[in-house]
Amino acid sequence: MDILGTVIAGQGTPSISEFSFVIRKPVKHGEFVSVKTEDGLLIGNIENIYKTNKYFESAGAASDLTSSKNADASFPIGEWEYTIAEVKTLSVKSSSGLLKRPSFPPAPGSDVLPLTPEFLNLFLGLDQEKGINIGQVQQHSLPAKFNITKMLQKHLAIIAMSGSGKSYATAVLIEELLSRTSENGQVALLIIDNHGEYVNMKEYPEFQNKISIIDSENIKFDISYFGEYGLKALLPGMSRPQVRELGRIIRELKSQNNRYSLSSLIERVKEDEVMKPSVRNALCSWLDQLDHMKIFSSAEYPNLDNMLELGKAVIIDLSKTLDITRKQIIVDYISKKMFNLRRRNKCPPYFEIIEEAHNFCPEGVKVENALSKNIIETIAREGRKFFAGICLISQRPARLSTTALSQCNTQIILRINNPNDLDHISRSFESVSSQTTKMISALRVGEALILGEAVNYPVFVNIRERKSKEKEERDLEQYSREYLESAKTLASADDFI
Repeated sequence: MDILGTVIAGQGTPSISEFSFVIRKPVKHGEFVSVKTEDGLLIGNIENIYKTNKYFESAGAASDLTSSKNADASFPIGEWEYTIAEVKTLSVKSSSGLLKRPSFPPAPGSDVLPLTPEFLNLFLGLDQEKGINIGQVQQHSLPAKFNITKMLQKHLAIIAMSGSGKSYATAVLIEELLSRTSENGQVALLIIDNHGEYVNMKEYPEFQNKISIIDSENIKFDISYFGEYGLKALLPGMSRPQVRELGRIIRELKSQNNRYSLSSLIERVKEDEVMKPSVRNALCSWLDQLDHMKIFSSAEYPNLDNMLELGKAVIIDLSKTLDITRKQIIVDYISKKMFNLRRRNKCPPYFEIIEEAHNFCPEGVKVENALSKNIIETIAREGRKFFAGICLISQRPARLSTTALSQCNTQIILRINNPNDLDHISRSFESVSSQTTKMISALRVGEALILGEAVNYPVFVNIRERKSKEKEERDLEQYSREYLESAKTLASADDFI
């Protein structure tokens, strides 16, 4: 086996938490390495690489040497230059084969060795046989395949700044889940698509019959499903007397017909002679707000009872809906209905993917501005017991509910530069060190840090190329030309008229 370098002694190193070595053969940032110790085989990860030269440690010496025309001839400067790698220790493989925490540092002068793909796969806890293929482990010829149970059952968060590839990475995840066979384990997918990022996936032949798209403009919810307290959740400003009177009206309607429309409910409130005028007027105002959204009916569309199937995906396309309150009501209703079905084993195990989750489960806002927050937090806390998983995707984790985010035991983190978001991540996830946050801000598009339940140790991954077609994005120059041509055509038509 090739020797990568030699452990050196420094101030406070080598220790049980870190060591440095002089590089003898090329290594890369993020590469996993090993060294033999009295405890066993110590495994670590290269966190930094830098060059040094004894002749240039003193500013005065450096000035004198560089001012000399024949410095290279007089002094063997090049021979004293060497490259050092700094390694964070992760674990020790004992003689019995067990992995344990380091308890003894490597000795200076020890050889630093590479890890074989087979051992690295075992060390990271990957699943090459049935795993979800996200890409390739950076600096190693090893597919990044993660066990489906470890990655999804205890929830997932995908966090990245805009333009760093989070939707691309999510599409790869969706492709993997839709490509699984029943023997390898399948889930049903429910995708809350805020901007129509994933609707183009249906055009790919392999997924044509596995994806259903529901336009948010066509969604209708059964008003009778809510009851007075369900409507109170959508209208937090309602007072107790108003809720009490609304419940009485609803019971009267149900005694005549199990199903009723929002318009019939409003009409009955207006006609009621028992209710105080102030309560009646307030109730009518609240219910008119809901009626204005044109989302409630006496019947439900789509039929959520039979909507999800194993190995298939349903995309709720919210791209045509601008009203954030309407979006939250849609997410609240569907998420609540599906979770209740799952708890009664009336629908298959499913995985709900929510784009821009900070809009649906925000931190530190009033109840009326976070209508879907409660059910998302509930699924995050309790969903794993019922095989209802959730994936929260956000470009602003600092604005995302801490309760929900902390329950996402696996994280896929792409590039983030915002200091507040980086600080939020380091406080939310124990395995993210200060050095790791620096690495996160330096990630390129298509590179991700995966950590948490799905992997034994944090690992940097190059996201694989997706199979399906990306959503087409026109550049500003192209769009401005198209707009100009369109304006000219309209002007010519007006002149003709």
